[in-house]
Amino acid sequence: MTVHEIDRRLGAHIAADELPGLAWLVAIGDDVTTGAIGHLDAAGTTPVRTDTIFRISSMTKPLTAVATSILIDDGVLDPAEPVDALLPELADRRVLANPAAELTDTVPANRPITVDDLLTFRLGWGMDFADFAPTPLDAAWNDLELGWGPPTPARMPAPNTWLARLGTLPLRYQPGERWLYHVGASVLGLLVARAAGRPLSEFLADRVLRPLGMADTGFSVPAEKLARFSPHYAEIDGARTVFDPVDGQWSTPPAFEGGGDGLVSTLADYHRFARMLRDGGALDGTRILSERAVTAMTTNHLTPEQLARGGPSPDGSAGWGYGVGVQLRDLPDGPRAGAYGWAGGLGSIWSTDGPVIAILLTDQSWGSAGPPPVFATFERILGELARTADPL
Repeated sequence: MTVHEIDRRLGAHIAADELPGLAWLVAIGDDVTTGAIGHLDAAGTTPVRTDTIFRISSMTKPLTAVATSILIDDGVLDPAEPVDALLPELADRRVLANPAAELTDTVPANRPITVDDLLTFRLGWGMDFADFAPTPLDAAWNDLELGWGPPTPARMPAPNTWLARLGTLPLRYQPGERWLYHVGASVLGLLVARAAGRPLSEFLADRVLRPLGMADTGFSVPAEKLARFSPHYAEIDGARTVFDPVDGQWSTPPAFEGGGDGLVSTLADYHRFARMLRDGGALDGTRILSERAVTAMTTNHLTPEQLARGGPSPDGSAGWGYGVGVQLRDLPDGPRAGAYGWAGGLGSIWSTDGPVIAILLTDQSWGSAGPPPVFATFERILGELARTADPL
């Protein structure tokens, strides 16, 4: 497959006005190729570049899992230990008698929430991909402004306030019972901060970002880099609308550093992160994680019963490691069994399949029905490349 072919197939979605612009990266071993198509602005005057900074939303989750795994490597955290000592707000949990019950209809938790529960998203809170029917817990979540839906860092309460509010709510399911999306990563960010004795951003910068040379990744974009930052769009009532401008919510450091969805990054930065994982936890002679930690991150932890009740993919083809989705079987038009990665609802996706790393960053959110067609095209490209692993 040629670079021109990738540009042609992805560019067709820009030409169809499905989204304003995108940047892509494909690495096969040490052979790295990038491209940028379309524009940052709806008027079509500012082209996307390969060094454009994008909001990566849920592609933040793998970095938070790496930060947690570093603390496990350091002996500061243990996956099996309860989080009560560091997060006392979450001790002595009550659990809803059933997921749709009133908040007062509860039973005691069978056991405490553990670090492993947070990493595997089995703490008992989160989005149920198998059932989106509104519940009293959802209403209370919104009333407490705990964050549900697209990331809004400037509107989130300070970490201790957020955690105190969270602690007033019962769990939806017993700890360890079900995979539920997102909330585990938000709580992990706070756990890392308390375990490290400093903000999540500082720990990430010291132990992950600077050692890997990820100079453009963080929870906000400094003024001197805003010229490379993309505005972000969403489809609302059939019209493309600015969700967040360049000088919007990511232009200043947030009070709440969202471990599940708060980071911005670039193709080059995220590629360095992905290379580190692909190469067993080290990059260019700098070790970030032990090989054991990488294996734990990229191995499915969900049971067949949990996958049957609702996991990361509707068809059950993907499980969950620590902060990443793990492919359990080959997809005919996509990644193979053993591939891992994750995507972000603000329009981003990363996958590592054998020697192949593929990253797509865009400036438009997914719709309510899921990712736009360009993502299916990108996954087909990844699948074709992974099956041949020929240089571009």
